Parts: sequence; C-alpha cells; structure tokens
Amino acid sequence: MMKSSRRYDEELRQNKQKLKNIFDTLDVAIWSHDLKSDTLLITPGIEKLYGYSYTDFYEDLNLWKKVIYPEDLHVLSKREKKVAAGETVTSEYRIIRPDGEVRWIQDRGFPTLDSKGNFVDFNSVLFDITDRKESEDRYRSLVEMSPDIIAVVSRFKIEYINEAGWKLVGASSPDELIGISPLRFVPPNIVERFSNKSGNTGNRDQERMRLEFQVKRLDGEMIDVEMASTPILYEGRFAVQVVGRDITKRKKAEKTIKTMAYFDTLTGLPNRNRFRQQLNKVLKRQGEKMLAVLFLDLDRFKIINDTKGHTIGDIILQKVAGKLEMAVESEGFVSRQGGDEFIILLEDINREKASEIAGRILNEFAHPLEVNNQEFFVSPSIGISIYPDDGTDEETLIKNADIAMYKAKESGKNNFQFYSSQLNGISIRKMELENGLRKALEQDQLKLFYQPQMSLTTGEVVGIEALLRWHHPEHGFISPSEFIPLAEETGLIVPIGKWVLKEACEQRKRWEIAGHRDFPIAVNVSVRQFEDDHLIEFISTLLDDIDLMASQLELEITESIMQNLENSTIILNQLKELGVLLSIDDFGTGYSSLSYLKHLPIDKIKIDKSFVDDILYHSNQGMMVKTIIDMGLNLNFTVIAEGIEKEEQVSFLKNNACDIGQGYLFSKPLPADQLGQFLFQMDEKSGIPI
Repeated sequence: MMKSSRRYDEELRQNKQKLKNIFDTLDVAIWSHDLKSDTLLITPGIEKLYGYSYTDFYEDLNLWKKVIYPEDLHVLSKREKKVAAGETVTSEYRIIRPDGEVRWIQDRGFPTLDSKGNFVDFNSVLFDITDRKESEDRYRSLVEMSPDIIAVVSRFKIEYINEAGWKLVGASSPDELIGISPLRFVPPNIVERFSNKSGNTGNRDQERMRLEFQVKRLDGEMIDVEMASTPILYEGRFAVQVVGRDITKRKKAEKTIKTMAYFDTLTGLPNRNRFRQQLNKVLKRQGEKMLAVLFLDLDRFKIINDTKGHTIGDIILQKVAGKLEMAVESEGFVSRQGGDEFIILLEDINREKASEIAGRILNEFAHPLEVNNQEFFVSPSIGISIYPDDGTDEETLIKNADIAMYKAKESGKNNFQFYSSQLNGISIRKMELENGLRKALEQDQLKLFYQPQMSLTTGEVVGIEALLRWHHPEHGFISPSEFIPLAEETGLIVPIGKWVLKEACEQRKRWEIAGHRDFPIAVNVSVRQFEDDHLIEFISTLLDDIDLMASQLELEITESIMQNLENSTIILNQLKELGVLLSIDDFGTGYSSLSYLKHLPIDKIKIDKSFVDDILYHSNQGMMVKTIIDMGLNLNFTVIAEGIEKEEQVSFLKNNACDIGQGYLFSKPLPADQLGQFLFQMDEKSGIPI
C-alpha cells in the first residue's frame, strides 16, 4: 500500500510539473481566487504577459488594474457588473509594461456563486492578443483608407461598408446604410447573382464573381461600377464580401472612343468603319434580294475649301449631311467616307428605286447652300453599284460604286451613274494620276513643305512636320487626300515614303548644322509602309548615314494601325528601341481604343483639326478636345493640337494643359528655305509671331 501511495504521489508530482511546464511555455496566465479561504493562485505565465514578477501581483492584488491603459479603464465597470451577476465575461484591454511597451490582453473571467448567490470563487484566463489586434487594426486601416469600395452583405442586408463605399452612394455616414438592403442601389438580378455565389448557400468554396453594372446613388444619379465578390465568414455567419470601384469616367471615355471609332465627329453620321460594319451585316442575311451602294463625291467642294478655308468647308459638309439624310429619309443608311465623300446603303431595292433616290439627292442640291450670308453651289456626283450584279462582298461593291462615281464626274458632274464592266475597273482620272504618280519621283515633281509645331507657353519651335506635295505637270497641285490613298492602293507609298523620310532627315541635319535648336522632325508613315519588311533596317541605316540622332525623327502614324495591331505593335516597339519618337496623327478619327493605346509605345497624340475647330464653332465648346487632352495626359502622352487658326483656340488649349500647337495661326506649310528663315526669326524672338 505504501509503495502504491508513493507511486501515486510521484505520478501526481510529475503531472503537476508537466502542467507547469506547459503553462510556462505559453503566453497564458491563470488567476484563481478562492474567496472562502481567501487563497490566491497566480501562474508564473503572468510574468511574460505583464513584465512584472508574479510575486508583485501577490503583494498588490490591484496591480493588474493599475497597469491598464487609461483609455481602456472603461471596460472594468461592464466587467464588474457581469461578474457580480455570476456571468462569464471576456474583456479586451491594453496594459503598459514596465518598459513602456503596450500590449493587448484578453481576459476571460469565470465567477462562481454558491446556492445562496454568494460570490465564492473567481477564475480568470489571460492571453496576449497583441499580434492579432495589430493585424486586425492594420487590416481595418487598409479597408477604411482604401479608395475602392469594400462591403459585406449577409442575408440581403449590408453588414459593413467602408468610407469609399458610403461616400460613393452619397451617404453622409455608414449608419445610413448598415442594415438596409443593397436592392436600394443595385438591380435585383445583380444582387441575386452575387448572393447566389455567397455563403447564403452555406458553401464557402463557390466561385468568385466579377461584374460591371450601374448603381443608383441616394440622390438618384446612376454611376458605373466594377465589383468582385467572394464568400466569407463574417461574425460567425456566411456572407459575401464585395470589392469594387467607380468606373464611370472610364466608361464615359470608352463610350467617347467608341463614338470616335464609328461616327464622324463633324457631321454626326456613321463613318466608314461603321458603314462597312453595317454593309457586312446586311450582306450576311441578304440572300437573293438586291441592295445598292451609292458613292457620292461633292463637285467643286475642294475649291471652296481651299479658297474659303476649312471653317466654311466644315459647315458645308454638315449641311450636306443633313440634306442627304433628308433625301434618303428612312430608306437608306447614310455615312461619311471622309473628306467630301459619302456612302449610302439602300436595302431591298431595284435599279428603278435606286435611280429615284439618287434623283431625290440631286434635287436636294438644286439650290445653293447659305453659310455666313454667302451662297455656295455644291452638287454631288453619284456612283451606284448593285448587289449581286456588281459584287457580292463589301470591298467590291464600294470599289465599283467609287468607279461609277468617277464616271459621273467625267460625264459632267451633278449626275449619277451605275457601275458597268465597260468602265474597265478604273476611271480615266485615276488612271492618269496613277501613271503620273509612278513618274513623279523620277521627274522631281514631289516636294516637301514644312510646318512648325510651337510651344503654346514659351513661343518656341518644338518640332516641325514634313508635308508631301505633288505638282502634276498638267493638273497642277494634286490634293494629298487624292493622291495619298492612290499611292497606298497601288503600293507606290512605299518608295515615296522612303524618299520622304530621306529628304526630311537630310533637311533636319542641314538645320542642325545651321545651328538651330534641337527639335524633332515629324514624318507621316502609312500603314502600308509597315508591311515593308525592311522598314526598320531602312530607318536605322538612314539615321546612321546622315548622322542624325534617332530622337530628332518623329514618325506620325494614323489610328488605322489598330487594324493589324499585332504586327504594328512589333514594328512600333522596334522603332522605339531605335530611339525614334512615335505619335498618333488625327487622334479620335479612327480606330483608337484606350485598352490598345495604353499598351503601345506612343510618345504623342495629335488632336485632329476637326476637333480643334469645335472649340469655336461647335455647341459642345471644345469638350471633345478637353476629353482627348485628359485621356492623353492620363496615358502620359504629349498632346499636340493641329489646325489652330485663332488665338481663342490657343487660350482654350493652354487652359486645358495642351502645350503644343500647329496651324495657320503660327505658320502655313513652307518650303525648306522659307522655313529656315522662319527659324532664324524665331531664334531672335521669344514670343509666337502672329
């Protein structure tokens, strides 16, 4: 018996020692007070938590209270009430250790009452929860300071929303939103989709979601948001956490870009891209039904535009667009091809009906157009191709309508002609121009003019654009809008483009030798030139031969590079590696998309003249220009405005952070020798010569 008792005592001692060792290794302390015998037991673990010797707590039973952080003393009154009632209580408060360090303590107390309700025993377990609290505080700070919306929804009620969220919907505090249904702001189908993916189903592993939709603010305003959701546990319940952001500005910008890509800014008509899209859509379901494509070119418009200026010309184009829509009414799809060319699509039609509508169009232009109290006579030449007789695809139908239009011009203008195979596929003028263009380089008919780009703030020349001109021996100066497309169509743009690059770079070197300040010379490069496998090699060799720094050459490309984005991106990156500057010309009139542009190595964008004119002559008072400037600057592009003719435009551009301009206000395009004189004058001045 004595041996068994000794074994029992030894096992008890060992178990107590094991228990003590466990408590000593944990950041846990136990406080046990038997009030009947007034026996107090404190485990040594309290030393790790508080930094005081555990004997200090025996000597001063209130020491645990004295070291509580002053701002947390309020928890004691609540704690005392619960203990007095015999309820288990958990308190969290901060303490100040002897070395000044502040730690978080979780204190869980277990009071014991006897049958008479007397308080006879009290036990408390204390934990150091500093790491957890600091982690929670950091998370809470990140959530509250986040510019993104962060909210928790459970059982179709908002349980939590951060400052960015409640401000977004127009609330003055989170209290306005806690407990209410998100249906107040979000369409039911969106709430249902989020909720079905949340913990409401009890499955926390369901898929995360990302959606874009509109939210209705408290003031009724609709805004666009992008949100993602994921199932979480929130205060012991399954819920869904939503993270999102306001994308209203981005959506508006994308809508603006889409409008630019498919609608003509000047007239508001669908542009060539939108027309081709519509024609292809119709062709897919046309079957055996006939349709007609009408290609219109305005007679005498180029003369008016050149003599009276672009402002008058633009107003005329707007009036022409209105007349075309009036003549066609709801029977056709009217679009602007570009310049003074328009295309109309007529569905489910025969030759007689097409003739009738073409006649109505001609009648609309029987009377002069009045602009600024002046009368201008403008008439259309119309070419018509019929599906399926004259082509079964978009390209052929447009090309044959174009050929028929040239036949109408050759037939005295102000008339319409149907396409016929007897036209041999090309008009006489186009044939003459093509043949002449093939000889233009050999016979020294091509010449470069130069137009300066000015700093709107300092008045200095910051760049020069090289502009190609063709003087035909019989027809005189041919408009670039006429011979450049022909050069691209025939492939002549490749050798002509190389000549332009060489001539412009050599001229820039001559100006450098003459001592003019450092600025790039801008040269337009066609998309067709991008198809030349030797373009990069040619430019690199050219710069080396002339000893011209790559940064002194700027290549202007049109937004049509988006049509073959993959190939264009490769070439643009190679050019960027050479050090050449890159700019998008006529920005806003083509295929631009923010999602594409931000990935291209572009340095500059040039705002098209049609937008700059809007500053003075359009009801939107330059809002399109401001939008383009803002987008450009946000993407870290330098923004250049071209076609500046008035000081009011300069003021508007400067006020909206566009610092570079180009146009007749500063200088018209000049031959090299005259531009050299201009540069010498600018070297002697500090302002813009007006």
